[in-house]
Amino acid sequence: MIEAAESLTPVLGVREACRVLNVPRSSFYRARQPASPPAARPTPERALSEAERASVRETLNSERFQDASPYQVYATLLDEGRYLCSARTMYRVLDAYGEVRERRNQLQHPSYRKPELLASAPNQVWSWDITKLKGPLTWSFFYLYVILDIFSRCVVGWLIAERETAQLAHQLIDQTCTRQGVSRDTLTLHADRGAPMRSQTVAHLLSDLGITKSHARPYTPDDNPFSESQFKTLKYRPDFPQRFASLTEARSFCQSFFHWYNVEHYHSALGFLTPATVHYGQTAAFLDQRNRVLQTAYLAHPERFVNGPPSAPEPPTAVWINPPKELPIALNAQ
Repeated sequence: MIEAAESLTPVLGVREACRVLNVPRSSFYRARQPASPPAARPTPERALSEAERASVRETLNSERFQDASPYQVYATLLDEGRYLCSARTMYRVLDAYGEVRERRNQLQHPSYRKPELLASAPNQVWSWDITKLKGPLTWSFFYLYVILDIFSRCVVGWLIAERETAQLAHQLIDQTCTRQGVSRDTLTLHADRGAPMRSQTVAHLLSDLGITKSHARPYTPDDNPFSESQFKTLKYRPDFPQRFASLTEARSFCQSFFHWYNVEHYHSALGFLTPATVHYGQTAAFLDQRNRVLQTAYLAHPERFVNGPPSAPEPPTAVWINPPKELPIALNAQ
């Protein structure tokens, strides 16, 4: 505001410019005055002399005390009948020379690149994860392995076992790729950083199959959102039990659930189509059928559709894990 008042002063004068901009004239005149250098601060009489400060620094950096904190040095000297200065003054002396810092090497986490994965059709990007299902006893669990296609949200492979191992992950991935007919260099497999996901067994399999591996950043569940969301759908089902009495019961439940999830569940992110419909290329046929029904309803009662002829919602044409901040308009969908 002071700058604006300064620019208006040649036209309106100081009084009128300050009144229009609601700036006190005292502030305006004060801003015009050149800044005076700060006054030199006098040295207190009780301050240490340069010789005393040098003695304190020399003592603190001596071989005897070089690994001790100023408070440790202060206490040690007092027990020996010596007083140089307060512990706080010791810190100030060291700080003046830039010698107050953490002496130990601190662990620095490596910088992990944010995964940015795009799927514009089924079997381009899969996400997989493992979740625990409570067993019959306290601290007993069954382990559910699930592979999900992020474009169609279809569960393309799963197994449940009593343990979490790289060998079981190898078996599941290999069988799923064979069943889906995945070609070399067409698929990216995304996972978090659990032990089976980072194992050499799985890494060698992916290399042999020509599959690109991708990992989420540590402690970043948003990097694997589709698997996390699917597990929530599983565990929030009304019939999901608190515990499974046996491995057979857990497998039976999952068999029923994944059939419902793929074939019967109308997924909100797919325009309320089922994952199987999108995964196996039946989207156009179902949309045509829905649009015919909506057109018939519109012709019967057009006054009920205030926004004109309705159309069935369509699934996205591109699905991202961590989309870039700037996307082409055609790809800015998820």
